[in-house]
Amino acid sequence: MQVPSLSSVLKSKYARVLTAVLIIQSALFYTASHGENIVPTQALDQLPTTVGNWSMTQQGVVEQETLDVLKADDTLSRSYGSRAEGGGVNLFVAYFRSQRTGQSPHSPKNCLPGAGWSQTISGFIDVPIEQTHQTIRINRYIVSKGDEKSAVLYWYQTPRRVIADEYDAKFWLVADSIRYHRSDTALVRVVVPVRNNQDEKAVNLGVKFVQTMYPVLRSYLPVSSSKT
Repeated sequence: MQVPSLSSVLKSKYARVLTAVLIIQSALFYTASHGENIVPTQALDQLPTTVGNWSMTQQGVVEQETLDVLKADDTLSRSYGSRAEGGGVNLFVAYFRSQRTGQSPHSPKNCLPGAGWSQTISGFIDVPIEQTHQTIRINRYIVSKGDEKSAVLYWYQTPRRVIADEYDAKFWLVADSIRYHRSDTALVRVVVPVRNNQDEKAVNLGVKFVQTMYPVLRSYLPVSSSKT
């Protein structure tokens, strides 16, 4: 039997995850011993029901069972539609004031398959935000379940940055916990139904919604300040 080399073990997904967990635990212990800056936020349900060309079409309800699993401090589930853009989207936000006690966002990569959705296309997409003069990189997924198909855009939003990659999110959690004594974050997910197998049309509709909603949502999530 061939014994795997040390380099192959270190490069394995298990080793990377274990290393990340150990580093995060160390950082959070450090943060706990030095205190953590908890910043007050506006309730997510105060988010405007009309933003640009988009208006709320349905106020969603997050089931208690889901809330018990998420352990988020605040959540929002809404559907928005736009006649001008020719379609509708679902917006879900889960906000965590602190990740010190094990509360952290659940990746849609894991949640969607558990709900019966299978991934067909995955990758990143760069979205220019004209109002804030920045470009954010977010995840782009095409998922399917039976005859249904959806485009999923999501990212992690911290006080200082937008993060697409889960490993990057863990790295910045460590860095910000040590330097700024903050571990607050939010998972933002936008789901767009795919009609007639027009994947890119659904993605483009989701991007337009993100470009409109991101500057507004940003004001409902804690941002960095000179004091932190």
